[in-house]
Amino acid sequence: MDEVLAARPIVPPLTQPMCAPIGDGAAAALVCSPAAARRLGAGRAVRIRASVVASGTGRTLDEEARRITRLASAVAYERACLGPSDVSLAEVHDATAIGEVLQVEALGLIPDGEGAHAAERGETALGGRLPVNTSGGLESNGHPVGATGVGQIHELVTQLRGEAGDRQVPGARVGLAENGGGFLDFEEAAAAVVVLEAPGRRP
Repeated sequence: MDEVLAARPIVPPLTQPMCAPIGDGAAAALVCSPAAARRLGAGRAVRIRASVVASGTGRTLDEEARRITRLASAVAYERACLGPSDVSLAEVHDATAIGEVLQVEALGLIPDGEGAHAAERGETALGGRLPVNTSGGLESNGHPVGATGVGQIHELVTQLRGEAGDRQVPGARVGLAENGGGFLDFEEAAAAVVVLEAPGRRP
């Protein structure tokens, strides 16, 4: 911790290790209908419960209710017929260390103002109440920009299939991915929220 805090500042209080490096990378996903999955014999298929893309709202800084991730996740939960309490784990856009804290609150996974405290208590760590970024997140993996979102989906699919090895979240049934890009005033210009469920799980 001391080494991270003493590193070269980027934008105080963020230091270099708190900011994801841009990197090269690729990711791919096969998406098909349930009928096609059956024809292919895809018994390990993870179901997409919701996939929502939203545009920035041009809100003012104090209009937290209009935050893009908050609005997109509300639609995703409604379409998925699930709520934040149903989520087993999440992959969120943490291009900087504060990103995870802000996003878990906006997604309704942690109460407003409690994101940092939840992380300090280990609630969002592997083995915690709600593991976040079991992949290591962008800060650990690097940020290949265009591949980042599908990379998050890959991690969730691996977890929901029970194939994540040492980083497996026991009993993972529902995964949520949040990814954003660009800037519009005080937030992302676009954000995507995806809700996935484990093979064989049905509401």
